Amino acid sequence: MPELLTKIAAKYVKPKFTDVKSGDTVRVYTTVTEGNKTRTQYFEGLVIRRRGGVGPDASFTVRRIASGVGVERTFPLHSPVVTEVKIVRGAKVRRAQLHYMRERAGKSARLKEQPVKQADRDTDHPWLTKAEAAAAEAAQPKQEAPKSKPKTAAEKAADKAEADGAKSAAGADAAAPAESKAKAEKPKADAKKPDAKADDKSAAKSSPDETKNDDKK
Repeated sequence: MPELLTKIAAKYVKPKFTDVKSGDTVRVYTTVTEGNKTRTQYFEGLVIRRRGGVGPDASFTVRRIASGVGVERTFPLHSPVVTEVKIVRGAKVRRAQLHYMRERAGKSARLKEQPVKQADRDTDHPWLTKAEAAAAEAAQPKQEAPKSKPKTAAEKAADKAEADGAKSAAGADAAAPAESKAKAEKPKADAKKPDAKADDKSAAKSSPDETKNDDKK
């Protein structure tokens, strides 16, 4: 690349980056902005392709299997959205593009592991000197989570009502076991009592026999 183009492109590259290679299993952390909230999520998988060298158009494709379906994502190497790339493990491969992995699954998709250290892959950009790299790193804006808007009076009242409802529900749940325990300890009031009618009938049945015996005597 001509020197002039290199100087121009050097403004759009990261002074420090992780040099991923095909066959590496990586975990890519990216920032996601939803409304006024910012969160970080990661995508872990196998690097099946690397393009663009170390220039501003460099990219790598990561493939993973999610619920039996192959999912691929391509990440720009110098994108500000990509905050960190971690090397989970390395593999020994002889191709730059592992498209044949799309047709493999199970044991046939295994690669021969090769020990790799994260420190060996974290490198300074070769186009920048140490002074330029330090200046570029200091000039990069720090990503801060946007501040949430203050709640209105209606939202505060709704939150308070919700909290009161949760407290009352918790109190009712705590009182229920006490009531059940009291019922269990209370003697059963519905125990079987002698039936007065049954006694009268038995007495009535026994009286004729007694009169017969008296007549015989």
